Amino acid sequence: MENRKYRNAFAEIGKTDEEISARLNEIVQEFFCGEDSFYHEDGDTGYFEDTGNHDARTEGMSYGMMMAVQLDKKDIFDKIWKWSKKYMYLTEGDNEGYFRWSCGVDGKSFAEGPAPDGEEFYAMALFFASHRWGDGEGIFNYSHEAKEILRACVHKGENGRAGAPMWNRDNKLILFVPGSDFTDASYHLPHFYELFAKWAYEEDRDFFAQAAKASRDYIAKSCHPVTGMNPEYGEFDGSPMSRPLPWATERHDWFYSDAYRTAANIGLDRSWGGKDDRLEDAVRRLQYTLGIVNKNSPFMTYEVDGTPLDEPARHPVGLLATTAQASLAISGQLSLDAEDKSVRLAAEWVERFWNEPLRKGDRRYYDNCLYLFAFLALSGNYKIW
Repeated sequence: MENRKYRNAFAEIGKTDEEISARLNEIVQEFFCGEDSFYHEDGDTGYFEDTGNHDARTEGMSYGMMMAVQLDKKDIFDKIWKWSKKYMYLTEGDNEGYFRWSCGVDGKSFAEGPAPDGEEFYAMALFFASHRWGDGEGIFNYSHEAKEILRACVHKGENGRAGAPMWNRDNKLILFVPGSDFTDASYHLPHFYELFAKWAYEEDRDFFAQAAKASRDYIAKSCHPVTGMNPEYGEFDGSPMSRPLPWATERHDWFYSDAYRTAANIGLDRSWGGKDDRLEDAVRRLQYTLGIVNKNSPFMTYEVDGTPLDEPARHPVGLLATTAQASLAISGQLSLDAEDKSVRLAAEWVERFWNEPLRKGDRRYYDNCLYLFAFLALSGNYKIW
C-alpha cells in the first residue's frame, strides 16, 4: 500500500476512532450478513443481487470486489470474481474480453454486451488484490487479469481483434458502451486511470495518463456552472445527452441515479491526491443547491439547472451518501462551527450521512453500495493498495 495519509472526515466533525470503527463494523456486518443483505453465496461463488431488478450486474459485482479488497475479505473477493468469470465473462464475438453487464441470479445471460463501469472497477479491484494478497494461479493471477481487461478496453478493434474499445481513442473519454458516441460522467474515474498509468501493460500507460487528464476536464465541463449537477449521459463537450436513444425508455439528460456517483468520484479523487480546483468548486455548488436552495426537500429528481421535478429521487440514500462523500474535495478542516460557509455545509452533509441508516426495501442495492463506499471514503478507509 502506498504510504499515504487518508482524510477522515468523520474525525474532523468530532467522531472518535472508537465510534467510527464500531459503526463501520456494524455496517459491514449488516451489509454482507444481515437479513437485508443482497450478497449471496452459491457454493464457492458469490454474487450481489440488484434487488430492484432481480439480476446480477457487473456494476455491483465489481463494487463487491472493491469493497472486499478494502475490507481484507479475500474469501468474498474470490467468490465474486469466480462467479463473474463463470457467468459474465465473454469469450467470443464482438464483446470477447468484456463481461456481460447483466445476468440472472442463476447465471443465465440477460445481456451480451458490457457496461464500462464494471470493467474499470474489476481492473482496479484486481490490481489492489494483487498488491494486498499477492497473485495466485489461473483466474486468481489478479494483476494479469487486470492488465488483460484494460488491454481489451483500449485495443479491441485493432490488429484483427473483433469489437470496439471502451474509450474513444482520440479524445481519451470513456464511452457509455463500446462504440457509442457519448459518455456517462459517473464512469469517469481519473484517480483509477492514474494508477492504471503505473500498472497496466507498459504500452497502455501513456493512454491512461492522458485519460486521467481528459476525464478531469470532462467532469469539470459536465457539472452545471450554477448547480454543480451533471447529467446521467453526456455529449463529449459535457452537455446533457438529450438525443433519443432507441433502447431507452427513460430520459437521461437529468440529474438522476447514475449521475449521483460523479460527486462521490470527485471526493475520492481528492482523497487519493487529485486536487482540482474546478472539481472542488463543482462540489461546493452541488452541496449548496441540495443543502441550501432545496434544504427542506433535497432528495428529488432535478434538471441539471436545479429545477426540481415532481418526482422523488429513486435513490435518496445514495444521493445523500455521494453528496456527503464529495465533502472530501472541500479544502479546510470540516467543522459544524466553521466560519467558512462551504466548509460548514460540507460538515453538515457528513453529519447528516452519519445519522442515516442503511436503506431497506426493494431499491436498497444501489443505495447501500454507494453508502458503504461513502463510509469507507469518509472514514479514511478507501485506500490505494
